Amino acid sequence: MADRGTEPWYPTAAYLYVLHLDGPALAWEYLRRHPEYRLDWLRRGRRPQPAHQAAHLWGLRLLEDPELDARDAHPAWFPDHDGVLQLYPDADPPMDAIVFAFWSLPGSKCLIHDGKRLMLVLRWPGYSLRLAIAPGLADGMAFAYAIRACAQLQGLNAMLQKLATAADATPAAAASVRPSLSALQELHTLQALDAALAGASLREIAEGLYGVDAAADWYSDGGLRSKVRRLVQRGDALMRGGYRRLAQLPPLEKGRSASSADRP
Repeated sequence: MADRGTEPWYPTAAYLYVLHLDGPALAWEYLRRHPEYRLDWLRRGRRPQPAHQAAHLWGLRLLEDPELDARDAHPAWFPDHDGVLQLYPDADPPMDAIVFAFWSLPGSKCLIHDGKRLMLVLRWPGYSLRLAIAPGLADGMAFAYAIRACAQLQGLNAMLQKLATAADATPAAAASVRPSLSALQELHTLQALDAALAGASLREIAEGLYGVDAAADWYSDGGLRSKVRRLVQRGDALMRGGYRRLAQLPPLEKGRSASSADRP
């Protein structure tokens, strides 16, 4: 059995950032691993159809570099996730209106143009927020919120609370809490998927995820083998279209995949 200990997928610590990702960011982590998406990125500009059409097949407005993980990449999903908060100039602001103050917003900021409008991505410990900035809105102007009508009110209230308190929220650090079971599942799924794409066996994957001691009884009737197999199968399914659910994209037509739809 090959020594996998030096391979990039082996140390679980390299995947700890996954515990803090939301749905759109997780969707990107699965999509960027798709072999045909990576080929589309390499062949951008050399395809017969326009670049935005190739991106639309994957649920993006523009192709994003698959070498960038969710901490550095800013994929523009098409259509927008329900969690995107839209900002517009307030046509009739009150005297005490809150103004858009770019530099007072907390955390790291990334301002990008997705081919249609400016998108502002804010990240600070434990939180992330995506804002679509309408043309005409400038720093220091009063603004109004807009959100897709189908979004749940609970989600809207949470986003408004984030933005309303942003100017006062400048945490230097955040207390860590025990990760949820769903977050741990995503971490293990991505690690198992990377291992499988690298050619690792199920037992090698088990040793990387759970340790050599845990995999010592691999040939017994324990359920570790089936657990690892399910993780690999789940990761492959999310990579090959399941990521669209995480990004709140419409599902592909039955029998089609993004890798084969509308290809010459």
